Amino acid sequence: MIRNLTFINDKSGARFDAALVSQFASSSRAFVKEAIAAGKVLVNGRQLTNKGYKLKGGERIEVIELAEVDDNTVMPDGRCPRPVFEDDSLLAFDKPCGMPVQPLTRSETGTLMNAVVTRYPECLTLGDRPLMAGALHRIDADTSGLVLVARSAAAFENLRAQFSAQTVKKTYLALVEGSVAVGGTLENDLVHDPTLPFCRMIDIKDRKITSRMSGSTSPAALKPLHAVTAFSPLGYTTVENEERTLLEVTIYTGVTHQIRAQLALAGMHIINDRLYGAFAIENQTGHCLHALAASFNHPVSGDPVEIRTPYPEWAQIR
Repeated sequence: MIRNLTFINDKSGARFDAALVSQFASSSRAFVKEAIAAGKVLVNGRQLTNKGYKLKGGERIEVIELAEVDDNTVMPDGRCPRPVFEDDSLLAFDKPCGMPVQPLTRSETGTLMNAVVTRYPECLTLGDRPLMAGALHRIDADTSGLVLVARSAAAFENLRAQFSAQTVKKTYLALVEGSVAVGGTLENDLVHDPTLPFCRMIDIKDRKITSRMSGSTSPAALKPLHAVTAFSPLGYTTVENEERTLLEVTIYTGVTHQIRAQLALAGMHIINDRLYGAFAIENQTGHCLHALAASFNHPVSGDPVEIRTPYPEWAQIR
């Protein structure tokens, strides 16, 4: 962390943010932007929050606080949940609904990985994405269930390779609207909906894409991700005269929102998943999707391993 450091700008016509990046190679554009927005950099004794301001040269620039690349780590915070599996190389957690897996910025707290590094500091520096802190995959904040975390660099590399090779079998539970009589397999080429400012996946063959898109993005620029999802019904229930089906869902690919999007495209909306067209359920937080289990080879012994989490309350079909 750079603190209380002053220098004289010798670059006439340079952007404010560019001058800082040039002066402090150990920082980054993102951290410079963050510091400027927070008023942590003074120009001739005054706060200047316009990162694009053109400097004239000769300004006295005082850095009150500026993060460096090495500071981009997960902040320990919160009580770590008890793992459902633990050994010297691997941890597995049953993440509750409503908790994000990782922070999006180094100052964010309240995520699973904030809690994990509190108890397991060896995870802090693992992996190629600092704010993942050894987590091998993510699930949505409103999806509950299994999250795998490496405890050593060797374990991380081994398991990441298995995920990349799509040899990790991931099983979920999904409670959907209506009655689903038989199982099947869904295949779609999914893309981020380019007409929305937030993440929602749609099929590349959606005929509405072209008409809804702005002129700045062409359909050819979209990069489809092939998703394959198998499902089978496990049981049925009725709530206020509305039928629901509990599905076991298996995926090998890891496309964003894969299960949510593909089930919705097939007319099987996950309970309370309003982003993908489900009816809103009063007084319910999150949607009824749970990461139940994962099967893979242990990163040290090579033996087959299956790690499972308990069924959530909404999946207790009687």
